[in-house]
Amino acid sequence: MKEFIEYVTRQLVNNPEQLILEEETIGDTLIFKLKVTQSDIDKIIGRKGRTIVSLRTIIAAVGKKTGKKVKLEVVI
Repeated sequence: MKEFIEYVTRQLVNNPEQLILEEETIGDTLIFKLKVTQSDIDKIIGRKGRTIVSLRTIIAAVGKKTGKKVKLEVVI
């Protein structure tokens, strides 16, 4: 799942080399922290938040199949 998130987000941003994706597990929750530059934050969030909501929906659906809660956080 981490590879999928990295692939999709690297295609969206202007500075893919500065994108960092960290993975953290707390209990049964898997949290992905996506760090991007200030100039790329709007590309990840998208117009009216549609892009990030779509990513979170896909990730949550995949996580549900594995029995885990999955969250995606965007960090500057």
